[in-house]
Amino acid sequence: MKALRWHGLKDLRLENIEEPKATKGKVKIKVEWCGICGSDLHEYTAGPIFIPGHEPHPITGEQAPVVMGHEFSGQVVEIGEGVTNVKVGDRVVVEPIYACGECAACKQGKYNLCSTMGFLGLAGGGGGFSEYVAAEDYMVHKIPDTVSYEQGALVEPSAVALHAIRQSSLKVGDKAAVFGAGPIGLLVIEALKASGASEIYAVELSEERKKKAAELGAIVIDPSQYDVVQEIHSRTNGGVDVAYEVTGVPVVLNQAIEAAKIGGELMIVSIFEKEAPIKPNRIVTMERTIKGIIGYRDVFPAVIRLMEQGYFPADKLVTKRIPLDEVVEHGFEALLKEKNQVKILVKAN
Repeated sequence: MKALRWHGLKDLRLENIEEPKATKGKVKIKVEWCGICGSDLHEYTAGPIFIPGHEPHPITGEQAPVVMGHEFSGQVVEIGEGVTNVKVGDRVVVEPIYACGECAACKQGKYNLCSTMGFLGLAGGGGGFSEYVAAEDYMVHKIPDTVSYEQGALVEPSAVALHAIRQSSLKVGDKAAVFGAGPIGLLVIEALKASGASEIYAVELSEERKKKAAELGAIVIDPSQYDVVQEIHSRTNGGVDVAYEVTGVPVVLNQAIEAAKIGGELMIVSIFEKEAPIKPNRIVTMERTIKGIIGYRDVFPAVIRLMEQGYFPADKLVTKRIPLDEVVEHGFEALLKEKNQVKILVKAN
Protein backbone atom coordinates (compact mmCIF):
# COMPACT_ATOMS: atom_id res chain seq x y z
CA MET A 1 0.00 0.00 0.00
CA LYS A 2 1.02 3.65 -0.39
CA ALA A 3 2.22 5.47 2.72
CA LEU A 4 4.03 8.69 3.54
CA ARG A 5 7.07 8.10 5.74
CA TRP A 6 9.34 10.51 7.61
CA HIS A 7 12.99 9.71 6.96
CA GLY A 8 14.58 12.92 8.21
CA LEU A 9 14.47 16.70 8.22
CA LYS A 10 12.61 17.87 5.06
CA ASP A 11 12.71 14.25 3.88
CA LEU A 12 9.22 12.79 3.44
CA ARG A 13 8.81 9.91 1.01
CA LEU A 14 5.69 8.34 -0.48
CA GLU A 15 6.55 4.65 -0.52
CA ASN A 16 5.00 1.24 -1.03
CA ILE A 17 4.99 -0.70 2.23
CA GLU A 18 3.31 -3.85 3.52
CA GLU A 19 -0.38 -3.53 4.34
CA PRO A 20 -1.01 -3.91 8.10
CA LYS A 21 -2.97 -6.81 9.59
CA ALA A 22 -5.63 -6.82 12.28
CA THR A 23 -3.70 -8.84 14.85
CA LYS A 24 -4.94 -9.51 18.40
CA GLY A 25 -6.53 -6.42 19.94
CA LYS A 26 -6.21 -4.35 16.78
CA VAL A 27 -8.64 -2.80 14.33
CA LYS A 28 -7.79 -2.50 10.64
CA ILE A 29 -9.14 0.72 9.17
CA LYS A 30 -9.43 1.85 5.57
CA VAL A 31 -8.41 5.50 5.84
CA GLU A 32 -10.77 8.04 4.28
CA TRP A 33 -9.36 11.46 5.19
CA CYS A 34 -6.29 12.58 7.13
CA GLY A 35 -5.47 16.15 8.14
CA ILE A 36 -2.01 17.71 8.10
CA CYS A 37 -1.34 18.85 11.65
CA GLY A 38 0.91 21.64 12.85
CA SER A 39 2.89 18.94 14.67
CA ASP A 40 3.44 17.16 11.33
CA LEU A 41 4.72 20.43 9.88
CA HIS A 42 7.08 20.92 12.84
CA GLU A 43 8.49 17.42 12.24
CA TYR A 44 8.98 18.25 8.56
CA THR A 45 10.80 21.53 9.17
CA ALA A 46 12.52 20.97 12.52
CA GLY A 47 12.21 17.29 13.48
CA PRO A 48 12.65 14.88 14.99
CA ILE A 49 10.55 16.22 17.87
CA PHE A 50 8.00 13.52 18.69
CA ILE A 51 9.32 11.13 16.05
CA PRO A 52 11.88 8.65 17.43
CA GLY A 53 14.72 9.57 15.11
CA HIS A 54 17.74 8.04 16.81
CA GLU A 55 16.47 5.17 18.96
CA PRO A 56 13.28 3.09 19.14
CA HIS A 57 10.25 4.55 20.89
CA PRO A 58 9.85 2.83 24.30
CA ILE A 59 6.22 1.88 23.67
CA THR A 60 6.06 1.11 19.94
CA GLY A 61 9.62 -0.16 19.59
CA GLU A 62 9.82 1.69 16.27
CA GLN A 63 12.07 4.45 15.00
CA ALA A 64 12.37 6.43 11.78
CA PRO A 65 11.36 5.93 9.08
CA VAL A 66 7.78 5.99 10.36
CA VAL A 67 4.42 6.52 8.66
CA MET A 68 2.95 9.95 9.45
CA GLY A 69 -0.58 11.18 10.04
CA HIS A 70 -2.60 11.17 13.27
CA GLU A 71 -5.75 13.18 12.41
CA PHE A 72 -7.79 10.66 10.45
CA SER A 73 -11.11 8.96 9.90
CA GLY A 74 -12.03 5.75 8.13
CA GLN A 75 -14.04 2.55 8.02
CA VAL A 76 -13.36 -0.68 9.88
CA VAL A 77 -12.51 -3.47 7.41
CA GLU A 78 -11.19 -6.13 9.79
CA ILE A 79 -11.02 -6.76 13.54
CA GLY A 80 -8.47 -8.79 15.45
CA GLU A 81 -9.01 -11.38 18.16
CA GLY A 82 -10.66 -9.99 21.28
CA VAL A 83 -11.98 -6.76 19.73
CA THR A 84 -15.56 -6.10 20.85
CA ASN A 85 -16.01 -2.31 20.79
CA VAL A 86 -16.35 -2.04 16.99
CA LYS A 87 -17.35 -4.24 14.07
CA VAL A 88 -16.57 -4.38 10.36
CA GLY A 89 -18.31 -1.53 8.57
CA ASP A 90 -18.25 0.91 11.46
CA ARG A 91 -17.25 4.50 10.71
CA VAL A 92 -14.51 5.52 13.11
CA VAL A 93 -11.85 7.98 14.20
CA VAL A 94 -8.68 7.18 16.12
CA GLU A 95 -7.45 8.75 19.36
CA PRO A 96 -3.78 8.21 18.60
CA ILE A 97 -2.10 8.39 22.03
CA TYR A 98 0.24 5.65 23.21
CA ALA A 99 0.74 5.53 26.99
CA CYS A 100 2.64 3.10 29.20
CA GLY A 101 -0.07 2.71 31.86
CA GLU A 102 2.56 2.43 34.60
CA CYS A 103 4.07 5.88 35.22
CA ALA A 104 2.80 8.42 37.78
CA ALA A 105 0.75 10.35 35.20
CA CYS A 106 -0.89 7.21 33.82
CA LYS A 107 -1.78 6.04 37.34
CA GLN A 108 -3.55 9.38 37.83
CA GLY A 109 -5.51 8.84 34.62
CA LYS A 110 -3.56 11.59 32.85
CA TYR A 111 -2.42 9.37 30.02
CA ASN A 112 -1.59 12.32 27.77
CA LEU A 113 1.18 13.21 30.24
CA CYS A 114 2.70 9.73 30.19
CA SER A 115 6.48 9.88 30.65
CA THR A 116 6.93 7.88 27.45
CA MET A 117 3.82 9.12 25.62
CA GLY A 118 3.76 8.88 21.85
CA PHE A 119 1.34 9.35 18.97
CA LEU A 120 0.34 6.83 16.34
CA GLY A 121 1.48 8.56 13.16
CA LEU A 122 4.54 10.05 14.85
CA ALA A 123 5.96 7.40 17.17
CA GLY A 124 5.22 4.42 14.95
CA GLY A 125 2.29 2.04 14.65
CA GLY A 126 1.35 3.23 11.17
CA GLY A 127 -0.33 6.50 10.31
CA GLY A 128 -3.19 8.20 8.51
CA PHE A 129 -1.16 9.20 5.46
CA SER A 130 -1.59 5.67 4.14
CA GLU A 131 -4.29 3.49 2.69
CA TYR A 132 -4.79 1.34 5.80
CA VAL A 133 -3.98 1.54 9.51
CA ALA A 134 -4.12 -1.17 12.17
CA ALA A 135 -4.80 0.67 15.44
CA GLU A 136 -5.16 -0.59 19.00
CA ASP A 137 -8.84 -1.17 19.78
CA TYR A 138 -8.81 1.23 22.76
CA MET A 139 -7.90 4.07 20.39
CA VAL A 140 -10.94 3.63 18.17
CA HIS A 141 -14.11 5.73 18.54
CA LYS A 142 -17.25 5.27 16.45
CA ILE A 143 -18.76 8.29 14.72
CA PRO A 144 -22.46 8.55 13.81
CA ASP A 145 -23.72 8.78 10.24
CA THR A 146 -24.47 12.47 10.81
CA VAL A 147 -20.74 13.19 11.17
CA SER A 148 -18.99 13.00 7.79
CA TYR A 149 -15.57 11.43 7.27
CA GLU A 150 -14.19 14.91 6.58
CA GLN A 151 -15.63 16.07 9.88
CA GLY A 152 -14.19 12.97 11.50
CA ALA A 153 -10.69 13.96 10.43
CA LEU A 154 -11.15 17.09 12.56
CA VAL A 155 -12.02 15.23 15.78
CA GLU A 156 -8.37 14.88 16.88
CA PRO A 157 -7.38 18.56 16.51
CA SER A 158 -10.75 19.62 17.92
CA ALA A 159 -9.97 17.49 20.98
CA VAL A 160 -6.82 19.56 21.54
CA ALA A 161 -8.94 22.73 21.48
CA LEU A 162 -11.66 21.43 23.80
CA HIS A 163 -9.07 20.05 26.23
CA ALA A 164 -7.41 23.50 26.31
CA ILE A 165 -10.71 25.09 27.32
CA ARG A 166 -11.52 22.41 29.88
CA GLN A 167 -8.11 22.77 31.52
CA SER A 168 -8.41 26.54 31.70
CA SER A 169 -10.30 28.56 34.30
CA LEU A 170 -12.82 29.87 31.74
CA LYS A 171 -16.40 30.15 32.96
CA VAL A 172 -19.63 30.82 31.08
CA GLY A 173 -19.79 34.53 30.27
CA ASP A 174 -16.02 35.10 30.43
CA LYS A 175 -14.00 36.97 27.83
CA ALA A 176 -11.17 35.27 25.96
CA ALA A 177 -8.45 36.03 23.42
CA VAL A 178 -6.95 33.55 20.97
CA PHE A 179 -3.51 34.45 19.66
CA GLY A 180 -3.15 32.75 16.27
CA ALA A 181 -6.05 31.73 14.04
CA GLY A 182 -4.45 28.73 12.42
CA PRO A 183 -6.25 25.37 12.51
CA ILE A 184 -5.96 24.87 16.29
CA GLY A 185 -6.65 28.53 17.02
CA LEU A 186 -9.86 28.42 14.98
CA LEU A 187 -10.90 25.24 16.76
CA VAL A 188 -10.19 26.93 20.11
CA ILE A 189 -12.61 29.68 19.01
CA GLU A 190 -15.24 27.01 18.32
CA ALA A 191 -14.58 25.33 21.67
CA LEU A 192 -14.90 28.71 23.41
CA LYS A 193 -18.27 29.25 21.74
CA ALA A 194 -19.42 25.82 22.88
CA SER A 195 -18.20 26.63 26.41
CA GLY A 196 -20.16 29.88 26.70
CA ALA A 197 -17.51 32.59 26.28
CA SER A 198 -19.24 35.97 25.92
CA GLU A 199 -16.53 37.69 23.86
CA ILE A 200 -13.79 36.01 21.81
CA TYR A 201 -10.94 38.07 20.35
CA ALA A 202 -8.75 36.57 17.63
CA VAL A 203 -5.30 38.05 17.01
CA GLU A 204 -4.13 37.20 13.49
CA LEU A 205 -2.21 38.68 10.53
CA SER A 206 -3.31 36.39 7.67
CA GLU A 207 -6.26 37.73 5.65
CA GLU A 208 -7.69 34.27 5.04
CA ARG A 209 -7.40 33.29 8.68
CA LYS A 210 -8.85 36.58 9.88
CA LYS A 211 -11.82 35.93 7.61
CA LYS A 212 -12.24 32.40 8.99
CA ALA A 213 -12.05 33.66 12.58
CA ALA A 214 -14.71 36.27 11.85
CA GLU A 215 -16.94 33.64 10.20
CA LEU A 216 -16.72 31.64 13.43
CA GLY A 217 -17.85 34.65 15.44
CA ALA A 218 -14.59 36.05 16.80
CA ILE A 219 -13.73 39.75 17.06
CA VAL A 220 -10.60 40.03 14.93
CA ILE A 221 -7.63 42.22 15.85
CA ASP A 222 -4.83 42.62 13.30
CA PRO A 223 -1.48 43.15 15.10
CA SER A 224 -0.16 45.12 12.11
CA GLN A 225 -2.85 47.73 12.72
CA TYR A 226 -3.08 47.85 16.50
CA ASP A 227 -1.04 47.61 19.67
CA VAL A 228 -2.69 44.30 20.51
CA VAL A 229 -2.35 44.46 24.28
CA GLN A 230 -3.59 48.03 24.48
CA GLU A 231 -6.50 47.29 22.13
CA ILE A 232 -7.65 44.22 24.06
CA HIS A 233 -7.43 46.06 27.38
CA SER A 234 -9.40 48.95 25.91
CA ARG A 235 -12.16 46.77 24.46
CA THR A 236 -12.48 44.55 27.54
CA ASN A 237 -12.03 47.19 30.23
CA GLY A 238 -8.87 45.68 31.64
CA GLY A 239 -8.03 42.49 29.78
CA VAL A 240 -9.51 39.08 29.06
CA ASP A 241 -10.20 36.39 31.64
CA VAL A 242 -8.20 33.82 29.67
CA ALA A 243 -5.75 34.22 26.77
CA TYR A 244 -4.81 31.24 24.60
CA GLU A 245 -1.41 31.26 22.87
CA VAL A 246 -1.56 29.13 19.71
CA THR A 247 1.35 30.41 17.58
CA GLY A 248 4.55 29.16 19.18
CA VAL A 249 6.11 32.59 18.54
CA PRO A 250 8.04 34.09 21.51
CA VAL A 251 6.94 37.72 21.02
CA VAL A 252 3.31 36.60 20.81
CA LEU A 253 3.68 34.68 24.07
CA ASN A 254 4.46 37.93 25.88
CA GLN A 255 1.54 39.70 24.23
CA ALA A 256 -0.78 36.92 25.36
CA ILE A 257 0.47 37.19 28.95
CA GLU A 258 -0.14 40.92 29.02
CA ALA A 259 -3.56 40.64 27.38
CA ALA A 260 -4.88 38.79 30.44
CA LYS A 261 -6.56 40.86 33.15
CA ILE A 262 -5.39 41.20 36.76
CA GLY A 263 -5.62 37.65 38.10
CA GLY A 264 -6.20 36.38 34.56
CA GLU A 265 -4.80 33.27 32.95
CA LEU A 266 -2.65 32.34 29.97
CA MET A 267 -3.02 28.92 28.38
CA ILE A 268 -0.11 27.78 26.20
CA VAL A 269 -1.52 25.47 23.54
CA SER A 270 1.30 25.60 20.98
CA ILE A 271 4.62 23.76 20.69
CA PHE A 272 7.65 26.05 20.69
CA GLU A 273 10.62 25.20 18.45
CA LYS A 274 12.83 27.75 20.27
CA GLU A 275 13.24 29.11 23.79
CA ALA A 276 10.83 31.92 24.65
CA PRO A 277 11.97 34.57 27.15
CA ILE A 278 9.28 36.07 29.37
CA LYS A 279 9.15 38.88 31.92
CA PRO A 280 8.21 37.26 35.24
CA ASN A 281 7.20 40.56 36.83
CA ARG A 282 4.36 40.85 34.29
CA ILE A 283 3.00 37.69 35.87
CA VAL A 284 3.91 38.38 39.49
CA THR A 285 2.66 41.96 39.76
CA MET A 286 -0.70 41.08 38.21
CA GLU A 287 -1.06 37.66 39.88
CA ARG A 288 -1.61 36.07 36.51
CA THR A 289 -1.47 32.30 35.98
CA ILE A 290 0.30 30.44 33.18
CA LYS A 291 -0.67 26.89 32.29
CA GLY A 292 0.21 24.56 29.43
CA ILE A 293 -1.58 21.62 27.83
CA ILE A 294 -0.44 18.81 25.57
CA GLY A 295 -2.80 16.78 23.46
CA TYR A 296 -6.02 15.75 25.23
CA ARG A 297 -7.56 13.09 27.41
CA ASP A 298 -11.07 11.72 27.87
CA VAL A 299 -12.53 14.23 25.44
CA PHE A 300 -13.15 12.49 22.08
CA PRO A 301 -16.77 11.49 22.90
CA ALA A 302 -17.60 15.10 23.86
CA VAL A 303 -16.08 16.43 20.63
CA ILE A 304 -18.12 13.98 18.57
CA ARG A 305 -21.32 15.02 20.39
CA LEU A 306 -20.55 18.69 19.74
CA MET A 307 -19.99 17.90 16.06
CA GLU A 308 -23.45 16.35 15.96
CA GLN A 309 -24.73 19.75 17.16
CA GLY A 310 -22.87 21.60 14.39
CA TYR A 311 -19.67 22.71 16.12
CA PHE A 312 -16.23 22.42 14.48
CA PRO A 313 -17.64 22.63 10.93
CA ALA A 314 -15.42 21.20 8.19
CA ASP A 315 -16.93 23.49 5.56
CA LYS A 316 -15.60 26.57 7.40
CA LEU A 317 -12.22 25.14 8.39
CA VAL A 318 -10.97 23.03 5.47
CA THR A 319 -9.35 25.11 2.73
CA LYS A 320 -7.89 22.38 0.52
CA ARG A 321 -8.41 18.70 -0.27
CA ILE A 322 -5.70 16.69 -2.04
CA PRO A 323 -4.90 13.06 -2.91
CA LEU A 324 -2.15 11.21 -1.06
CA ASP A 325 0.09 11.38 -4.15
CA GLU A 326 0.29 15.17 -3.75
CA VAL A 327 0.75 15.32 0.02
CA VAL A 328 4.29 16.76 0.06
CA GLU A 329 4.15 19.34 -2.74
CA HIS A 330 0.54 20.45 -2.38
CA GLY A 331 0.19 19.67 1.33
CA PHE A 332 3.25 20.26 3.50
CA GLU A 333 4.92 22.71 1.14
CA ALA A 334 1.64 24.54 0.53
CA LEU A 335 1.21 25.12 4.26
CA LEU A 336 4.68 26.63 4.38
CA LYS A 337 4.26 28.84 1.31
CA GLU A 338 0.54 29.64 1.06
CA LYS A 339 -0.50 31.73 4.05
CA ASN A 340 -4.15 31.50 3.01
CA GLN A 341 -4.27 27.80 3.89
CA VAL A 342 -5.92 26.73 7.14
CA LYS A 343 -6.58 22.98 7.21
CA ILE A 344 -5.57 20.66 4.37
CA LEU A 345 -7.16 17.23 4.21
CA VAL A 346 -5.54 14.33 2.38
CA LYS A 347 -7.62 11.60 0.67
CA ALA A 348 -5.86 8.34 1.35
CA ASN A 349 -7.69 6.05 -1.07
